[in-house]
Amino acid sequence: MTSSVGRGPTAIAAFDAALHGAGIGNFNLVQLTSVIPTGSRIDDLGRDPARVEGQWGDRLYVVLAEGHADRSGDEAWAGIGWVQQDGSRKGLFAEHSGTSEAGVQSDVTDSLIAMTNSRPDDFGPIGRRIRGIVCDEAPVCALVVAVFEPQAWVYDWSPPADLNARSVSSSGSLYP
Repeated sequence: MTSSVGRGPTAIAAFDAALHGAGIGNFNLVQLTSVIPTGSRIDDLGRDPARVEGQWGDRLYVVLAEGHADRSGDEAWAGIGWVQQDGSRKGLFAEHSGTSEAGVQSDVTDSLIAMTNSRPDDFGPIGRRIRGIVCDEAPVCALVVAVFEPQAWVYDWSPPADLNARSVSSSGSLYP
């Protein structure tokens, strides 16, 4: 789990600055839903960047919360909360963004309580990482990211020799 903030001339540039501050700016992010796989360990890095081994453009699986503000004085907040079972380490994430720390804290807590109440499993205490920034003229982004693992693209792939390729016509019929 890592977090960062960024500023830039546009919202996209602020988001990119926050990604770089979090140590994941050169990956293609694949957002996941909020289920923590069995056996997972959560390392909360706080404000330290993630140290992810991978190449430029690799896929990186994440749960992401991002908040944006573009007017002076407005606040951007993002947060991820989590719960896990003690034995299996399976669990749940809840990600939220908003304009106040208290609002994001409340949304994260309320979501996790509702999510755990809808399951027969018992979970441990709620963990959280919340991050915010105040806009001071240029657009800003607050970012909290649960980083899973990178995956390289397959470059040397070619179709099997016995593949019977088909295409679909505009009428929907298949042609061999």
